[in-house]
Amino acid sequence: MKSIKLLFVLLAFLSITHVSAQEKKRFKIHTVAFYNLENLFDTINDPTKYDEASPIMEMNANRGEVYKKKVKNMARVVANIGSDMAKNAPAIIGVCEIENRQVLEDLVNDPLLLGKDYGIIHYEGPDRRSIDVALLYQKALFQPIDSKSHELVIYDDLTRNRVYTRDQLLVSGKLDGDLIHVIVNHWPSRSGGEARSRSKRVGAAKLNKRIIDSLQSIDPYAKIFTMGDLNDDPTNDSVKEVLKAKKEKEDVGLKGIYNPFEKMFTEKGYGTTAYRDAWSLFDQIMVTQPLLEDDYSSFRYWKAGIYNKAYLSNKRGRYEGYPFRSFADGGFTDGYSDHFPVYVYLIKEVKDSEE
Repeated sequence: MKSIKLLFVLLAFLSITHVSAQEKKRFKIHTVAFYNLENLFDTINDPTKYDEASPIMEMNANRGEVYKKKVKNMARVVANIGSDMAKNAPAIIGVCEIENRQVLEDLVNDPLLLGKDYGIIHYEGPDRRSIDVALLYQKALFQPIDSKSHELVIYDDLTRNRVYTRDQLLVSGKLDGDLIHVIVNHWPSRSGGEARSRSKRVGAAKLNKRIIDSLQSIDPYAKIFTMGDLNDDPTNDSVKEVLKAKKEKEDVGLKGIYNPFEKMFTEKGYGTTAYRDAWSLFDQIMVTQPLLEDDYSSFRYWKAGIYNKAYLSNKRGRYEGYPFRSFADGGFTDGYSDHFPVYVYLIKEVKDSEE
């Protein structure tokens, strides 16, 4: 009797092992990221822009050496984002607080990134200080089809004067054969206080929503990423009321938006930038519903994260644990940025025929 029971157990084990082996799947992973590069400005005074107010231009000496070190520090971070899982730098990364195309050329030609062969999509924007957004992409992984810079027209609530701020960059293309759309944002700051400046970010969110709606009117199943330094948290009106981003994947309907960073902020207290002993999660990446489906024959959202490795944080002093920024007290700190980068992983099932 014991022998029969043992035989049944053995047969059951072999059956489960066989099923498990059949169901074992392999996935391809890509990283989509965003990083505020904190004043990546060159050392040349542009007479058409107010770039002399940038930290590097305010320095009296060693600007060239500081610039080289700043670029190298930014390259180190970009090269490392997502590499733990994807074993590669980001396939696509949106950036902000850059002055012009030349600083991006210097960045992607740094030895740490040169082998990735990053392409650049950048438009000169109307920001008074020449702060722009841009998209970098590995040419072997992403093929742009179209791009457009969308002008943000907003006004100061008190003076009613036009506020010249960053455009929103839309790039459409194929990531390893999958059509996706990426919107890169850097919404107006909280200068003058959160309440007084709130309407400017609400205006930015409305423009962002119009861009998303226009894509979804053509294709309700469009795979859209909207990313950036929003200068608002995931719980602010611009994100929750205008974009109507959801905290839970289960609540996202067709044409809806999922924000994986809301739960990090509200339940775990995570942030990407800190001020006066309070963390904010201004840097976010949101995705539309088709990226949440369970069919992994094309790329789907897997998980999100904040790239906050130890070397990106202050080690001691009053600002211990804060992002290790590049510039402080009129000088260069040999740091990185006052923001941590954010990222999402995308996964796609690898078929035997694709090996």
